[in-house]
Amino acid sequence: MAKGFNGGFGGMNMNNLMKQAQKMQKQMEQTQAELETREYEATSGGGAVKVKVSGKKQITDIEIKPEVVDPDDIEMLQDLIMTAVNEAFRQADEATAEAMGGITGLGGGLSGLF
Repeated sequence: MAKGFNGGFGGMNMNNLMKQAQKMQKQMEQTQAELETREYEATSGGGAVKVKVSGKKQITDIEIKPEVVDPDDIEMLQDLIMTAVNEAFRQADEATAEAMGGITGLGGGLSGLF
């Protein structure tokens, strides 16, 4: 065994390290469960299309104002829906990254993992 090695990392006891990791994992699980109950809303076309999504990234509601429905321009309506959905999902991702970053201390660095 190397001289001066006390079985720890930077003087940290391995048991303490494991306890901290377990505590962080529990916090992350609780935070993820709470985030899944949230709802995010986005609009496009000046409010012509409104989309709500859950923290589980499921669309829960879509509202389309009648005046935006033009049978001769379905592509515009499709674009408005897609824009609103993508923005709502982006909001959900951002909230997850912020919440998890607060637990891990890594900011948005782990956002791709959740």
